[in-house]
Amino acid sequence: MPPRSPNRAPTISDVAKILDVSRSTVSRAYSRPELLSEATVKAIHATAAKLGYKPNQVARALSTGRHGNIAIVVPDIANPFFPPLLRAAQVAADGGGFSLFLGDSDEDPVRESVLLERLMMQTEGFVLASSRMPDQKIQELAARHPLVLVNRDTPGIPRVLIDTASGIDAAVMHLAELGHKRLVYVSGPAASWSDQQRRQAVRRAVTRQKLTMEPVAAERPTFNAGKAVTMAVLKTKATAAITFDDFVAQGLLAGMDEQGVIVPRDFSVIGCDDVLGASTHPALTSISAPCSEAGRMAMEMLLSILQSGKMTDLRCVLDTQLVVRATTAPRPVSRKSTSNSR
Repeated sequence: MPPRSPNRAPTISDVAKILDVSRSTVSRAYSRPELLSEATVKAIHATAAKLGYKPNQVARALSTGRHGNIAIVVPDIANPFFPPLLRAAQVAADGGGFSLFLGDSDEDPVRESVLLERLMMQTEGFVLASSRMPDQKIQELAARHPLVLVNRDTPGIPRVLIDTASGIDAAVMHLAELGHKRLVYVSGPAASWSDQQRRQAVRRAVTRQKLTMEPVAAERPTFNAGKAVTMAVLKTKATAAITFDDFVAQGLLAGMDEQGVIVPRDFSVIGCDDVLGASTHPALTSISAPCSEAGRMAMEMLLSILQSGKMTDLRCVLDTQLVVRATTAPRPVSRKSTSNSR
């Protein structure tokens, strides 16, 4: 074979000729490296890099059905819980040689389903974070495409769960020790597995501490929704609130300020996830959740499934803890009026 022209782009044949292997072996080093020895894969990648050869991703997808893409879908990219999770998932995907697609379902299970159907033809697997779809729909999708869940406990599907029960126990005990008797739980989306778990955990904890709790529903887990429920929270006559997440807590802090209620002198607030705690004013007491770890673990579980071709009913649970900052204080003797006068 004549030497390659310096003006011609290197091809898979050039790599194969230098190493005296077949074209299909070079192809497998990129599409199915688990079928080759580690030494062979390294030699092919090194030779390709030296030549400047880059595999044609479109052609590889057509011939192998492997796109080199993974999708992760979240209910609200604006919620500060998700960026650390996404960043960790991205790093893990990069390490596995995959590109990451992102979908935002806008808290809508129908939109989430449509997104997944569209992405299925372009990806090799999914990570669904805080899915709002019913279990049956999730199980149907998992039967067609590799799938890992975060914060959704659907049997038969590999999942990573952040268990806030221990953190909520500590939060309720903390408020009880400060003398609070009446609490509010500001809840999140009804379709959220995390909200269902947190609501139940608060109920169990207040029962153990012999306190009372009233739920107040936020329309969405957002700053504006947290602010909007301020008056409903104050009308309960509670002296402290535990919120679905830090975003809702941040809105509640702003609403309290507008109503002339000084946190924590007149009212105590505890958030959940601890993604905004150190940046609010006052600094938010929050239940710390390992969201980055959840993203990394979920992506590594999906990569393992893609390599082995086997789905497992693996259930990984991550623990939480309370981080006390400046939004909790002893119960006031009498709570301040809700008027705007200070």
